[in-house]
Amino acid sequence: QMKLVESGGGSVQAGGSLRLSCKYTGTTYSGGTMAWFRQPPGKAREGVASIRTDGSTTYAESAKGRFTLSKDKVKDTLDLQMNDLKPDDTGMYYCALEGWGPSMATMGETTFGTWGQGTQVTVSS
Repeated sequence: QMKLVESGGGSVQAGGSLRLSCKYTGTTYSGGTMAWFRQPPGKAREGVASIRTDGSTTYAESAKGRFTLSKDKVKDTLDLQMNDLKPDDTGMYYCALEGWGPSMATMGETTFGTWGQGTQVTVSS
């Protein structure tokens, strides 16, 4: 029932910033952890940042100090502010919702099964 739509990706030089947004909609959504994952070219999908229903956040080590995850409860969006971008940040970024689905991935102790279509982030040096 949930639909996730990402936006905000693009091409940026190292040191630049991007703000990704995930619009979520669904009549049966009752809450759950949400996250941003990324999949670099030729590599596996990895969790970048997640936020629980209580507002607590978890970041991948590579994202700490540079990325900030937040929810806009008015706009129903999950936003990822990415600063000081590096070439290693390049990849397809996906918004995810905790739960079961056709495709599953984990970050920490949380499993995610609902995904958006992804938005490409390319960081050049």
